[in-house]
Amino acid sequence: MHSTQTVVVQVAVSLNSNDVTIFHRQGQEWAAGETLSEHDKLITSIDWAPNSNRIVTSSQDRNAYVWSLTPDPQTGTTIWKPTLVLLRINRAATFVRWSPNEDKFAVASGARAIAICSFDPEGDWWVSRLLKKPIRSTVLSLDWHPNNVLLAAGSADMKARVLSAYIKDVDKRPAPTVWGEKLPFNTICGEYTSPSGGWVHSVGFSPSGDVLAFTSHDSTISIVYPAHGPNAIHTIKLTHLPLVTLTWTREDEIIAAGHDCQPFVFRGGEAGWELAGTLDDNKHAGGGSTGVGGGRGFGAAGAGAGASPVGRLSSAAFTTFRNADTRGFASMASSPTSPGGSGGLPSAGGGGESEIFTLHQNTITEVRVYEGVPGDVRKVSTSGVDGKLVVWDVANVSPLGAAGLSGKLGGMHIR
Repeated sequence: MHSTQTVVVQVAVSLNSNDVTIFHRQGQEWAAGETLSEHDKLITSIDWAPNSNRIVTSSQDRNAYVWSLTPDPQTGTTIWKPTLVLLRINRAATFVRWSPNEDKFAVASGARAIAICSFDPEGDWWVSRLLKKPIRSTVLSLDWHPNNVLLAAGSADMKARVLSAYIKDVDKRPAPTVWGEKLPFNTICGEYTSPSGGWVHSVGFSPSGDVLAFTSHDSTISIVYPAHGPNAIHTIKLTHLPLVTLTWTREDEIIAAGHDCQPFVFRGGEAGWELAGTLDDNKHAGGGSTGVGGGRGFGAAGAGAGASPVGRLSSAAFTTFRNADTRGFASMASSPTSPGGSGGLPSAGGGGESEIFTLHQNTITEVRVYEGVPGDVRKVSTSGVDGKLVVWDVANVSPLGAAGLSGKLGGMHIR
């Protein structure tokens, strides 16, 4: 998650650990700054509130903390101070997001519940109320409606839901929307099933809040128009690997990414949706993107093949399949039939290794707005398993190659 207050550009990341490191932009480089240490287990999600300048983190240790800049009473310097959140869950916290007004946040969990957290000034901590019914499995993703009350949730029970997270002492009575008029806490405003029964990886409201999009593990992206009825859905069935994250850039445009290692652009409206292209030009040139940290990310992109330990297979074929599975690389054994031992196949670098032709070399796990306002987003950032964080210009859309990755036009269907 990044912050762009004044002229200071910062990003908070967790490098597959129980700590958060804040990096500061210095020219074209990134320098490590403060480290936030309080969690006991792996951090699963981070969100940085841009206006109140507070960071919330969730972890497998079933806890969440809100971090605020506070003067140190001993040294007088400004430090990040954690505040405890009483989540009341008995499984790992999986996802966290601030509400648009930044006066509460939602924490998804493996306890088949969503904790809606607000600040209690008397106890000087954050307390929670739980959304439970009718969730039947781990909640994987969340997104807030612009009205600060409705919450979209995608879960492993193959459902995308829109729920009311109204808290009487925090929220003003919301105006009627296409999702409903009376919205007491835990009201179910919509429930939608994955087209072919896959986990719902990601959910997102459009800038107006009148449309919901969600991606599923069955390689589909669905766009819901509740104004046309509770079951009016546009579904695009994709021919490539599942998408696990999405964000809206305009009311008629979505950027989604996942296991195919590149951000795809979807465009459409009430008449239908289609896969319009990709932000990655597949030439390793970046396609209008800017790599953070010199293009290498903040951590290692993956361990090299190296020598196999004792008792493990070390054949060329095994190494090839292992690299393709763990790193997205195809390691080619030397061949006497061609110069350089590559067997006539292209090689992206030394050591006979061929990279996949995308800037990200592994699954993209998150797409976030980097520059712009809701409805007029100019740049987005992506981060992935390869340890890279990349900034993309959403105007630089490249057509998909003739070889192939194309999506069918999304047509309205009534279930």
